[in-house]
Amino acid sequence: MSGKKGEIVSVAREYGAAVVFVASYKNRMADPEEGHWVYVDPHRESADIYIANHAETGDIVVTQDIGLESLVLPKGASALTPRGTIYTESSIGPALDLRYLAAKERSRGRYGKGTKRFTAEDREHFARALAEMLSKMEQKGCFRGRNNSERENQ
Repeated sequence: MSGKKGEIVSVAREYGAAVVFVASYKNRMADPEEGHWVYVDPHRESADIYIANHAETGDIVVTQDIGLESLVLPKGASALTPRGTIYTESSIGPALDLRYLAAKERSRGRYGKGTKRFTAEDREHFARALAEMLSKMEQKGCFRGRNNSERENQ
């Protein structure tokens, strides 16, 4: 498994952490090698709704969707972006404000440069941040490390 998903699986394996991927049926993999895959309806927000409804304390949600991050944080889950930014309940508010202001500017026809290209440095930063989060959770004793069969039965 390559890319960001491969990084997630690799780091999680070091800690014995279960990995759950949520995707649309449109993106169904023929034979996923690693992790537990949950497939949801192909509607625009189906994956986000599933994640928001199932996230709980001890989960790490990896997403670049600030809105989804704001929904899982109050449930005790942690939020991490694919570039390695860790959001907390105190930092998500300003991020939501910036998203709102950017949307307002776009509605006025003012567009910024867009998202910068994802780099190898971003990937390394992400892997370090994920490992750091898992390590802290393990030290605090709140790391569940549930296996995939337990997750499937939910």
